[in-house]
Amino acid sequence: MKELDKELDIVIPVYNEGENIVETLIALKQSVKTSFRVLICYDFNEDNTLPAVRDARGAGCDVQLVKNRGKGVHHAIMTGLGETEADAVLMYPADESYNTVIIDAMYTKLREGNDVVGASRFMKGGAMKGGPFLKSLVLRAAAFTLKRFGGLGASDASYALKMFSRRILDTVEIESTDGFTFAIELLVKCHRLGWKAAEVPARWLMREKGQSRFNFRKWLPHYFKWFLYAFATTYLRRGSETVKLKSGAEI
Repeated sequence: MKELDKELDIVIPVYNEGENIVETLIALKQSVKTSFRVLICYDFNEDNTLPAVRDARGAGCDVQLVKNRGKGVHHAIMTGLGETEADAVLMYPADESYNTVIIDAMYTKLREGNDVVGASRFMKGGAMKGGPFLKSLVLRAAAFTLKRFGGLGASDASYALKMFSRRILDTVEIESTDGFTFAIELLVKCHRLGWKAAEVPARWLMREKGQSRFNFRKWLPHYFKWFLYAFATTYLRRGSETVKLKSGAEI
């Protein structure tokens, strides 16, 4: 069996994050004790993230630059996931240097037998500050409904800052095609499989530098699909859909 160099692969999709990426890499280096590698996934060679990373020499982190084999944030993440090797994989936002302090706790939860570990803005100790009022209202209402009535243990299903086990990444076929919806998909499929999930408190602050790629209106229908999937799992036991596996089978 191949011995892995790092315990954790951190996938960071970027789009002109030159103003944020070095600060985040420095925070990772300072905060994370788990051995890790960073995969920075970009769309085009002129992205201003790339010279920032090179000039900072990766801020002392083990950094791999990964060219997106498609276009857009979803394909960047899928390309990055395809390059991962570690037993634990984290999807991490380029502009959230302040949340690096929770990564070791997430890794500990994963090692305890959980296949998905989410960061939660809505559990005790978490916070969500700033951003459009409507977006905040919808996210809070959906999170409350899923936990209270949908049987989902997570209090913040839609937050893409999540860590995944190698088992779930190697087992489950990702069907999502847009944005960060793959993260809620893997969470609800973990629920469907009866596998364990956990969460740790996190903060979310309105970004100050760079432009967000989060498209709330465009991606909302895709989130709603997995919202319904969670309810079908809880109340219909299986529902009309099954879990598609990478092997081609369905369970």
